Amino acid sequence: MTAIFYSLISKSLGIPERQVGKTIELLNEGATIPFISRYRKEATGGLDEVQIGNINDLLEKLTELSKRKDTILASIDEQGKLTPELKKRIEETWDGTELEDIYLPYKPRRVTKAEIARRKGLEPLANIILLQNERDLASRLGAFINEEVKDEKDALQGARDIIAEWVNENEEARNTVRNSFARSAVITSRVVKGKEDEGAKYRDYFEFSEPLNRCSSHRLLALRRGEAEGVLRVSISPEAETCIDRLRRRFVKGRNESSEHVAEAVEDSFKRLLKPSIETEYSNLSKAKADQEAIRVFAENLRQLLLAPPLGQKRVLGVDPGYRTGCKLVCLDEQGNLQHNETIYPHPPQNEKGKAAAKVSHLVSAYAIDAIAIGNGTASRETEQFITETRYERQVQVFVVSENGASIYSASRVARDEFPDYDVTVRGAVSIGRRLMDPLAELVKIDPKSIGVGQYQHDVDQGLLKKSLDLTVESCVNSVGVNVNTASRHLLTYISGLGPALAQNIVNYRSEHGAFKTRKELMKVPRMGEKAFEQSAGFLRIHGGQNPLDNSAVHPESYQVVEFMARDLDCSVEDMISNKALKKKLKLETYVTDRVGMPTLLDIMEELDKPGRDPRQTIRVFSFDPTVKKIEDLKEGFVLPGVVTNITNFGCFVDIGIKENGLVHISEMADRFISDPTQVVSIHQHVRVKVISVDLVRKRVQLSMKGLA
Repeated sequence: MTAIFYSLISKSLGIPERQVGKTIELLNEGATIPFISRYRKEATGGLDEVQIGNINDLLEKLTELSKRKDTILASIDEQGKLTPELKKRIEETWDGTELEDIYLPYKPRRVTKAEIARRKGLEPLANIILLQNERDLASRLGAFINEEVKDEKDALQGARDIIAEWVNENEEARNTVRNSFARSAVITSRVVKGKEDEGAKYRDYFEFSEPLNRCSSHRLLALRRGEAEGVLRVSISPEAETCIDRLRRRFVKGRNESSEHVAEAVEDSFKRLLKPSIETEYSNLSKAKADQEAIRVFAENLRQLLLAPPLGQKRVLGVDPGYRTGCKLVCLDEQGNLQHNETIYPHPPQNEKGKAAAKVSHLVSAYAIDAIAIGNGTASRETEQFITETRYERQVQVFVVSENGASIYSASRVARDEFPDYDVTVRGAVSIGRRLMDPLAELVKIDPKSIGVGQYQHDVDQGLLKKSLDLTVESCVNSVGVNVNTASRHLLTYISGLGPALAQNIVNYRSEHGAFKTRKELMKVPRMGEKAFEQSAGFLRIHGGQNPLDNSAVHPESYQVVEFMARDLDCSVEDMISNKALKKKLKLETYVTDRVGMPTLLDIMEELDKPGRDPRQTIRVFSFDPTVKKIEDLKEGFVLPGVVTNITNFGCFVDIGIKENGLVHISEMADRFISDPTQVVSIHQHVRVKVISVDLVRKRVQLSMKGLA
């Protein structure tokens, strides 16, 4: 079976079979996707995380399909109907739809109209009619009249019911209908009578019709949500008469009375059995496709959010803004530890602006604050203005930080365990401050669905969504790497090869024995076996440790190669790292072995140039237009600075400093045609936008980026 899988995956993904095989071998050995893509390039031929993930997904699907085939074979065999030809056909098909079509005639039956007719002894009559050779059908009907079949009409109806089921179970008939759905299916929605007011947000879909193959993922998911909420009736249909006509040409072979009954049975089969069945199939397929696209968008948005530029290890004042309840302040040290908290009231109704300014200025001096992080929720603009107008004795940078999900975190068990003596407002302010210092380290504590960068995330397949988002978080954490002596349990959990239990053991060991001095010391952590160490070590950094390579992405298995290089250059590893001229003297091909190839050597050299480098960009201060604070301040034609907060298939949402984010439709994102908004924008990107319409009633703002690059 393995060889078949290699071949099928290779053909499907266009990746050489040898690379597929090596990748699957590594996956089966327990290697993670980040580890394989980073440290096993020789084995895989340099496949990236996406390609390895696709191989893994296809392997899982084929494995499930193989199990399904075993179940089907056993079921047919139990019925005594498994012929060598049938067995061979089932074993050779790797198309799930085709497999189910083959199985359909043998599937254990529920009590259908056809089954009832069979029990009345009408199957021979159905055979006679389907052959369409009988010239005097009426003369044959009497033999089928009995206590259960009251008259000729009843006999003919039963026979047609059986024929209708045969048509439904016929593979060619099902494929005929599928082809019609593929070419001409139209998705239609109508409002449920009496739900017009309740479902006002679905007004665009009250009378909606569009070819299914042109219906975008966000529209399809909106339709399905409206259907689930009982507001819309949604159907998918091909051109019915054309479909029935094709089926008739396939099954109706003459022009006699039997042929007329077959034609009637074919139409009944299409309307009652085939169409509903294939409609369900296409409904599921289109939903799965829409889910896949929405999950892809969500995962990419999450990746950009997690890899947002960090401020780094600076002392930060976190501010959770508010009016009546005040602004919660927290002072954090370079490691994000809470040093102090209190509340100020610079806004109405208290208006204690002078007192609040003195307090903030004092805290900045007392705790040597380097930067101030302000949450972007209620009272954010007023708080930002107040903070920037306050005078300080030291230079301080001011940032507005997204607080999406902060309330989820502050009420979570994670936050309660860390800050049992503080209320949710203090925890929320801490989260805001830490997000500025290191967005990745803080956001891993929150369910990705609560971060606010999704598209219909509650409507898609939740299992697939979780899997995709978890893989995205894992990819981001490992691409950055973590300081094993400061990383939280939550951050360590996502490191390749660790998981929750080992992550907690690392934190416990660190608390008991102090900071790790070498990567080798990780082997002393309870339950840290050789495999877990192999998978995780390259992604764990030790700053200021005994071996400079421990603060790099060079894997311990390659340390010996680096030491050989340093020996050949007659210098120390430290000297080689700090001196680019020395490294240029090396001839890398002389270090190629059976285990270490040129891809690994090139990665090592790149890492030695910038050991422990952070792939994330440098953070920049951003300011909104000071004259715009609420939607009523907007006028058409205004050109404003903004920050991209979410990306969807149909455009992106931009924060321009008011409560409502504006929408830049995909048609307004560039002066050229674009099919994917990510070609133009990314999460947290600073942009300039023009206001093209303001709807004060619906609180909607339409923006454009054309001509403003």
